Amino acid sequence: MIESPLLEKLNGYIGGRWTDNVQGNTFDVYNPATGDVIAKVASMSESEVEDAVAAGKSALRLTSPYSIETRRKWLEDIRDALKANREEVGRILCMEHGKPLQEAQGEVDYAAGFFDYCSKHIQALDAHTIPEKPKDCTWTVHYRPVGVTGLITPWNFPIGMIAKKLSAALAAGCPSVIKPASETPLTMIALFTLMDQHTDMPDGMVNLVMGKASVIGKVLCESPDVPMLSFTGSTEVGRKLIQDTADQVKKLALELGGNAPFIVFDDADLDAAADNLIANKFRGGGQTCVCANRIFVHEKVADAFGEKLAERVNKMTVGDGINGDVDLGPLINKAGFDKVKRHLEDALEQGASLVAGKQPGDLGDGLFFPPTVITDVTRDMCCYREETFGPLVPMALFRTEEEVIEAGNDTEFGLASYVFTGDAERAQRVAAGLRFGHCGWNTGTGPTPEAPFGGMKASGIGREGGLEGLFEFVEAQTVPRGF
Repeated sequence: MIESPLLEKLNGYIGGRWTDNVQGNTFDVYNPATGDVIAKVASMSESEVEDAVAAGKSALRLTSPYSIETRRKWLEDIRDALKANREEVGRILCMEHGKPLQEAQGEVDYAAGFFDYCSKHIQALDAHTIPEKPKDCTWTVHYRPVGVTGLITPWNFPIGMIAKKLSAALAAGCPSVIKPASETPLTMIALFTLMDQHTDMPDGMVNLVMGKASVIGKVLCESPDVPMLSFTGSTEVGRKLIQDTADQVKKLALELGGNAPFIVFDDADLDAAADNLIANKFRGGGQTCVCANRIFVHEKVADAFGEKLAERVNKMTVGDGINGDVDLGPLINKAGFDKVKRHLEDALEQGASLVAGKQPGDLGDGLFFPPTVITDVTRDMCCYREETFGPLVPMALFRTEEEVIEAGNDTEFGLASYVFTGDAERAQRVAAGLRFGHCGWNTGTGPTPEAPFGGMKASGIGREGGLEGLFEFVEAQTVPRGF
């Protein structure tokens, strides 16, 4: 079992207090590298989730809102606590997720960056008076907190995803009821321990509920005291949330699935493109919504690029992330492993060629999937049509700019995309033609706290990060004053 000063409580946190589960129900948390149970965490009941909503409602202040300076201090305190405890939070994250220790600790830094950004730009949420005086009135615009928010996060970034949401919610003055993924609740418990110890937030401002999504989601969707939900996860679940909240017309912020194209033109710096693809694709074991899922390489450079990619992939190491000297940890669970294997098998059966990696029959036991590169991929293959969520690199060939833009857009998703070319005008044309909320030019980098991030099409609604993300949790109220 895992031991940590940040995990002395394995219960919910409601109304400023650690809350024992009344029924005594728990669920197991596993280390995917070893298969061992490392913790038993409280599984909250419907009544306890309702208590959390009520606690959030009691903390909401509309007529006497928390001042900007007060909210800024909350954000700064969380930022500082994360920075001071990055090694231990990262260790916990590594053990329940499996990503390499250094990468896990880097995620803690990434999370701290969102609290830092919101603290430095929170003044943008202050009221302002417009310069015009239409209808002989003075018009002031106020940014009111939307209310109690439900924040639902996935397992692939246990601290990064909540930081995106919670930083903006606190900046807006919104209390939150937070549900982490059942695969990775320990990192969230560690965050709540730090907030409990190092911040002076009102009771009920942050609430933690863990357990079955069907139980917690039902309350958050049906409660009239939760006017907004922010969710990161699959498009399938996102669609259900839209349906389940339609009657109440809840505000939704949704970051959903991806199927990112990574386009390499014949004038690209192939070494830089290969290095960026490695960093992009294998972060978190390929279990990220922004990692390259379809790699389109111009036919003139396909062989050369494949060789460079194989050379790099063959040097990568796979193992238990806690050791700190591996490039890839395990996948999160057996279902995730089986999906990647199915995509590889399907592609090879339909004519794809293995460039680097192992044949499906040689993968062995456990959740460690080696980095794998295949070529001659076509649109009929599962790895082209679906989000693989694993360390499989499928390469397809293209000839023209128009062809690859059409191929890149050949998906219902529109989250992240990447273009590598030495031609600036071409880069601008292709980026404009790709219907993706994020388009890296000669870089495989993903989101940053300073810039808005979110999806087009079936990849979501709203933005996280940047000033756009800061405004997600407020509602503008216009107050004209007559003379």
